[in-house]
Amino acid sequence: MDFRQLRTFSCVAELGSLSKASDKLRIAQPALSRQIKLLEHELRAELFTRSGRGMVLTEAGRLLLARTSGIVRQIDQIRDDIQSAAGSPSGRVVLGLVPTVSCVLSARLARRTVETFPGISLCIVESYSGHLIEWLHRGEMDLAIIYGPSADLHLAIQSLGRDRIVAVGPRGSGLARKKQVGMDWLLRQKLVLPSHSHGLRALIERAAAKRKLKLDVQLEADSFRVLTSLVEEGLGYSLLPPSSVRAEIDAKRLEAAAISAQAPLRELVIASPIDHPDSTATSVITELLRSETAACRSEGLWDIKLG
Repeated sequence: MDFRQLRTFSCVAELGSLSKASDKLRIAQPALSRQIKLLEHELRAELFTRSGRGMVLTEAGRLLLARTSGIVRQIDQIRDDIQSAAGSPSGRVVLGLVPTVSCVLSARLARRTVETFPGISLCIVESYSGHLIEWLHRGEMDLAIIYGPSADLHLAIQSLGRDRIVAVGPRGSGLARKKQVGMDWLLRQKLVLPSHSHGLRALIERAAAKRKLKLDVQLEADSFRVLTSLVEEGLGYSLLPPSSVRAEIDAKRLEAAAISAQAPLRELVIASPIDHPDSTATSVITELLRSETAACRSEGLWDIKLG
């Protein structure tokens, strides 16, 4: 298999369009189409279904992407590292962030990257821990901040820090006045929580199991913005790190209270694939993540105990 064909295939699969892949790779569409056809001929399988919606992967195409996307990324990183050795760091870094971290760090990290390392192309993906772990395992992501450490994740793990979880409720719920609530009381309320794929949900489930309580989860939301809006509407309480809802609390759209004795702490880790070393650009982004996290702490924006 020709690497150029694999890279073309990977790019078309990612973008779902020959024209978009042509723009990104700066190669004429007919040449890209020819490379795809040659690859299909070699594999004796159709890799895409051509339709009005663009290029849609077939079952064979999905299998090829799953087996080769990590290889393509590693070869691209080798090229970037060789070029970085002769000058400023360069290359593409795909970074995953859980939503409650993304709302604190994304804009700051993007600004620092653009201003300090213009040769690095940073792609920030916001999703829940379960999805990020899957993408790391498939080699589609370079690093991520996730909840941890749970059972053996088969990932390279570095501690970032720990922060507290607080009770969050709608305006008028009385949480601001109470200042502190018991965990047992909170877990008996109607709750709005993320789905089971989120590390925060697992943390809350463990706290309930420890107290032999069954959670009353009235609503689930796989979007952090939707989750907070449901709490704002008075449809339930939630448990969140205060840094993630600072703006809503300051605007008095939400209220929060500390949780009394044995309040859960979340542990955050920086995870990366275990089967290949970090590129120069990935190492740079990792250090920027630590730097911006420390800056948020010193500025009073994030009450995190650094690891």
